[in-house]
Amino acid sequence: MTIKELDKPNSEGTEEFIMNQTMLRIKDPAISLDFYVNVLGMTLIKKLDFPSMDFTLYFLGYLREKDDPVPDEPEKRAEYAFSQKAMIELTHNWGTEKDDSFSYHDGNSDPRGFGHIGITVPDVYVASKRFEDLGVEFVKKPDDGNMKGLAFIKDPDGYWIEILSASTSSQF
Repeated sequence: MTIKELDKPNSEGTEEFIMNQTMLRIKDPAISLDFYVNVLGMTLIKKLDFPSMDFTLYFLGYLREKDDPVPDEPEKRAEYAFSQKAMIELTHNWGTEKDDSFSYHDGNSDPRGFGHIGITVPDVYVASKRFEDLGVEFVKKPDDGNMKGLAFIKDPDGYWIEILSASTSSQF
């Protein structure tokens, strides 16, 4: 199938569908939330605890001044969270943070599967300098390799995050 064949209006019945979330399993919520909130600048929009199943979900996304404020009332906050576009859902299975030998597969070593999430920034070099100053681990710095002007960093669980700029991505 060609791009032209796929470039069409939404399939009937899907006009109001949105891409709401990508789920990543995390070992330690304190470390991961610090990274996603303070390093990447996301907002924790909703937290859901499931005590009978020993796990917690954290929904994070980017909020801007023009966005509606996140409601305080729990039901309205949940509706708000599940109507957002492109959020990250961090899933913490209780107890993993206490197991020093525990880790999740990042998808980028064999067997390969999940690759990365992508964050668009105004300037990849400025963002990369900030990440470097914060001690973030890089997979690829902006001028490494053949593809210049984009970077890959790792989150605390080793998941790759592509850092790119919309204004320079047209060169790819």
